[in-house]
Amino acid sequence: MSVFNQPRRRIVVLIILGLAMVLIARLSYLQIVEKKYQRLADANAVTKKIVYPSRGIIFDRKNRSILGNDILYDLVVTPAAVKNIDTSYLCEILEINKEEFIKRIGDAVKRNGRVRPSVFAGLLSAATFSRLQESMYLFQAGFELVQRPIRSYPYKAAANILGYIGEISPGMLKTDKYSDYQSGDYIGLTGLEKTYEDVLMGQRGTRYIIKDNLNRPQGALENGDFDTAAIAGKNLRLSLDIELQVLGEELMRNKIGSIVAIDPSTGGILAMVSGPVFDPNLLTGSSRTKNVSKLFVDPTEPFLNRGIQATYQPGSAMKPLTAIVALDEGLITPDFGFPCHGGYTSCKFIKCLHSEAGHAANLRAAMAHSCNSYFLHLYRMEVDDRKWGGVKKGHAKWKEYMSRFGLGHRLGIDIPGESPGIVADTTVLNKRYNGNWNSCSELYVGIGQGQVAVTPLQMANAMCLIANKGSYFLPHLVESIDLDSSDLLKKFKERHTVAKISDTAYHSVIYGMEDVIEHGTGRGAQMNGIAVCGKTGTAQNRGIVNGKAVDLKDHSVFVAFAPRDNPKIAIAVIVENAGTGATFAVPIANLMMEKYLRDTLPLSKQPIMKRMLETTTIQLSKLETSKIDSLNATTGMLTSEAILKKYFH
Repeated sequence: MSVFNQPRRRIVVLIILGLAMVLIARLSYLQIVEKKYQRLADANAVTKKIVYPSRGIIFDRKNRSILGNDILYDLVVTPAAVKNIDTSYLCEILEINKEEFIKRIGDAVKRNGRVRPSVFAGLLSAATFSRLQESMYLFQAGFELVQRPIRSYPYKAAANILGYIGEISPGMLKTDKYSDYQSGDYIGLTGLEKTYEDVLMGQRGTRYIIKDNLNRPQGALENGDFDTAAIAGKNLRLSLDIELQVLGEELMRNKIGSIVAIDPSTGGILAMVSGPVFDPNLLTGSSRTKNVSKLFVDPTEPFLNRGIQATYQPGSAMKPLTAIVALDEGLITPDFGFPCHGGYTSCKFIKCLHSEAGHAANLRAAMAHSCNSYFLHLYRMEVDDRKWGGVKKGHAKWKEYMSRFGLGHRLGIDIPGESPGIVADTTVLNKRYNGNWNSCSELYVGIGQGQVAVTPLQMANAMCLIANKGSYFLPHLVESIDLDSSDLLKKFKERHTVAKISDTAYHSVIYGMEDVIEHGTGRGAQMNGIAVCGKTGTAQNRGIVNGKAVDLKDHSVFVAFAPRDNPKIAIAVIVENAGTGATFAVPIANLMMEKYLRDTLPLSKQPIMKRMLETTTIQLSKLETSKIDSLNATTGMLTSEAILKKYFH
């Protein structure tokens, strides 16, 4: 009996025949009609080229492009395709020997295999590219020139903020985080380039090129139907004022330290300078690797972003915060006075700068005269208050206040490497004093010494807190991202309220800080018609000399905000080994605030500017071996005379 007379077998056979017909039809379509897979599989005829997208551009607060893109070329090799080329001539053009040629071919095989392209000579100089381009027909068997977008810095500034890009390392490629990258790709390694890599990088494209039997390009595969376009990265809009940043970097030449300026109303960073400065253009092009090596070993540590990574004892700049704790806890009123006669004697004798009667008669007067005794006593009141039930609980409460003020932990700025600073907790003090300590043991923290160290960013943020009378926004650089609807920047828009004392109480602190400027140690920060509030400080500096801890020249410290009402800028300046706050930190802050608030510098400030530009505070031992000046000179950075003409022409 025929199998087709059996219903069950008939159905099975029909299904098999149907599937066979579908398979035959699909194979016929792929072989005859659809040529995509056939073409792509022909490795001898088709070459896949990566098209690198332009990275996103970065703009300052006034929409000025401060980081853009230029084009250089890489010489790329496919090791398996290298045949019958003039090796000697190629080595001559690249200025390498045959041993180096063989080594690079071997490295390419290790990185990417024999049949995949790999960078042979990256970021060619203009002269090398020109010679290669003329002779490329001699090296087409295995070599090609590939465009590579690189970064350019038209203002020659903000190196530690913007960061730099470099080729992704083999170790990074092994991690899941970088699974979408491949050998030869460039990636953000520091600064904003690293934090916002996913935003800035864009999306790579591909091109398929047909080659003949002599490996010569014949055009796009199927007129480019299989190509994918590269998608440029998104642009960043910063709070940074690039002209203010440039001025700050000019002022910090031949100095080690930092300037951080913030807009108190938003938390947006207006300038963040780390001295000594270097031109970020040193980190692009064919000399990048050589320059990075020189900067990395320089004794002045130019890659250290001192605005967020260096920590200093704030000295008297800490006193406004000590006052706010006492006010918030109700331990004092603005009228509270202390009978200081030239020093503090309750624990040990600690000298004051003033001894005349009444210089600490109330909070405002004590702030204006920077009375050590007054603020040492406030700290002891804060930790010894009976409601805490002991000094250890009292100090824990004080530590909690400092944390709320943004000290002793990372604030969360949007560039990597931020230091938390130091605010000693009870665990540290128990270890230091074997569990036996009281309010006299560490009373120095009330005046910014002892077991406390802060970053310039933290001190500038503390000025925002006072300027806003008890609140601040997390400091940040990026205000917006073009064509971005994510919540990436949401945390920077949220206000942090830390102390709810009355405006009257805040006025005592604020007007006391104004008095510092009007008739105290900060007179050099005065501006006609603008009320400035500030506090000078002298940060103690201990170092190691010949294996022994010794006292070195103090650091110059100044913090401020202006105008007093409706503040628009808060600033912290620290200049290492420069003496008192009034010597360098005050005039530098004054020039920065004047430039930002008035967009110009008056002629009367020219002598101050000249002194700042021409004075070196870097230790001679470091200055003699530093290569910063010589490296910057290669990029044409302005001389002191040219800078003065720019601002006072």
